[in-house]
Amino acid sequence: MSFLSELKKQKEKLKETSTVVTNVDGKQYLKTGQDIKEINKNAYGFVVDTKPDDIPVLIVDNLYIGSQDCAVDSVLEKYNIVHVLSLGVDVNIKGKNKFIYLLDLPESDVRLVLKESLLFMNEAIEKKENVLVHCNAGVSRTSLVAIAYLMHYENMAFEDSYNLVKSKRPCIRPNDGFVKQLRMMVPGGIL
Repeated sequence: MSFLSELKKQKEKLKETSTVVTNVDGKQYLKTGQDIKEINKNAYGFVVDTKPDDIPVLIVDNLYIGSQDCAVDSVLEKYNIVHVLSLGVDVNIKGKNKFIYLLDLPESDVRLVLKESLLFMNEAIEKKENVLVHCNAGVSRTSLVAIAYLMHYENMAFEDSYNLVKSKRPCIRPNDGFVKQLRMMVPGGIL
């Protein structure tokens, strides 16, 4: 039996498979061979998070981090948080809020963002007033700023800063571009 005839025989034994494809608008399609059939018009194009993440985590004295769910008056009052640093997500609260535009993209240059963020945070912490740093999910941008704070004001190396923040909030994960930039910074010399 020739190679080509053996290959054809093997191909005939293959089972047809189906794949569910979800577009960014949330519509889902079932693709089987050349046939494409819409199966769900009402799905979202992202994972819907229905569980609130509204408990801020204390990293060091007076420095809390969390998601945007923490940046509501009831949570801020409960934890005696007076200052809020909002990264990329603007919120409407009673306290002192500083909004800084920052996209969670690896190519974002963080130097100016860190300068503005760290000065705002340190002003509150020097007064022994609680500050919350948050972004949307409290995973990437929030951890970037918390790690940078520890590197600059606590003179900690990147790895030690990262590990401390990770030990307090295990879901953190600054994006690869943020990590690369942080690793290039000198502890105590970020500003």
